[in-house]
Amino acid sequence: MSGEFNHVSVLLWECIDALDIKPDGIYVDGTLGAGGHSYEIAKRLTAGGRLISIDRDMNAIEHASRRLEEFADRVTFVNSNFDDIANILDELGIEKVDGMLFDLGVSSPQLDDAARGFSYMEDAPLDMRMDKSAPLTAYQVVNEWDEGELKRILYEYGEERYSPRIAAQIVKRRAVKPIETTLELVDVIKSAMPAAALREKQHPAKRSFQAVRISVNDELGSIERMLADAPDRLNEGGRLAIISFQSLEDRLVKNAIRKREKGCTCPPEFPVCICGFVQTMKPVGKPITASDEELTRNPRARSARLIVAERV
Repeated sequence: MSGEFNHVSVLLWECIDALDIKPDGIYVDGTLGAGGHSYEIAKRLTAGGRLISIDRDMNAIEHASRRLEEFADRVTFVNSNFDDIANILDELGIEKVDGMLFDLGVSSPQLDDAARGFSYMEDAPLDMRMDKSAPLTAYQVVNEWDEGELKRILYEYGEERYSPRIAAQIVKRRAVKPIETTLELVDVIKSAMPAAALREKQHPAKRSFQAVRISVNDELGSIERMLADAPDRLNEGGRLAIISFQSLEDRLVKNAIRKREKGCTCPPEFPVCICGFVQTMKPVGKPITASDEELTRNPRARSARLIVAERV
């Protein structure tokens, strides 16, 4: 389904509620995707409001710009990575905004387009780039990175307990011939795992594919850079809404918010703070997960967690 964008926005109404949208406010959708979240934000803005919709994938922008055509007077599309949020806003002449949304998952259209190489279910060239103009591909990671680095990313980014065996098998197989396609990589991964692991409910290649994808797109680095800059570009009372899909992302988000809420480094016995810490964010409620109704419609929402924080 190359070029098609049939995507169900995760936690859509929960995100809209969390952003507490003002009709004349300025908002950022840092992960435009198919435009579902952007559409509902733009619909709630008057001509005096503004939405900045960002995506690394030009295909996403081309599709979403058609979907949001009726709101052209209030939506600005930016082809960039959300980790450049400070420069994006500077270039648009915007100092502060009233809310930002970041959906950290890979969009369904990217997963469903077999040619992009994200899926372990269909054969395709090893690519996995969210930005098709980026230089690093999954082919290079799998065929050129040394065994130690492969073992590290499989363990750290995929939380794969068989990372040493899989890394060793990748290096052994590629010495004979390059590993060129997704199903070739799946075969290598399966051949490295014990029989019991192959019988588990989760696909045996899921964790390894996640690790390679995160490496190709520097996903965790991007999240860390975004979290360092985004809160400082919110107006007081402005909301930050972030959807994470796995524990690594979730941990980064929670730690960043906690650091801005309770980052004082003074010893507990000190009567007053002397480290200069100033609270800039506070959490809003508890993390939100998908309802049973949403899971029936969209099983991919099962691991989604929405974390909301407010600028103070």
